Amino acid sequence: MHLYHVGFDSIPCPDIHYGRKNADFGQGFYLTDDKEFSYRWAKEKSGSDTILNEYELDIAGLKVTTFCRDKDWFDYIYDNRNHKPDLVNGDVIIGPIANDIIYDVLGITTSGVLPKEDAMKLLLIGPEYKQIVIKSERAVNQLKWIRSDIISPEKLNEYHSQMAIEEEAFQKLFAEEMEKLV
Repeated sequence: MHLYHVGFDSIPCPDIHYGRKNADFGQGFYLTDDKEFSYRWAKEKSGSDTILNEYELDIAGLKVTTFCRDKDWFDYIYDNRNHKPDLVNGDVIIGPIANDIIYDVLGITTSGVLPKEDAMKLLLIGPEYKQIVIKSERAVNQLKWIRSDIISPEKLNEYHSQMAIEEEAFQKLFAEEMEKLV
């Protein structure tokens, strides 16, 4: 499996214990198999290069859990984002990224304005992108770093423009769905 991770460092040896525990699929090393999406996900930081790390993952012998956009996926993300214990014991988790609007969705849900079931409907709109999360040292040992490349500021700007267009379309769909639900 050919994978990508964007950040501000070359990462030949990922640390699965670095990062937020309340991310979509809990704590782990997050990647995608979509190079184009990696560019769109990339951020900028003053004084730092933005770096695309490239890897190969051999999943032979690993416990892999795969989610699709359904109730199990939503419940897993909902629990992780609410700091509940990670109940999926596996080496690798694969599934859709919950659009970052989830923070607003969770806020609306926990405030009582919107039931949890309706929150899931909101997360099903918009484009679907896949994430692959390395959750165990065993999986890290089967992840081979290939190289790191600096993403030029020009390329970042090009992809950020694409993301802005997608985000505007998504916000419109989100507003339309919210009007139906409230």
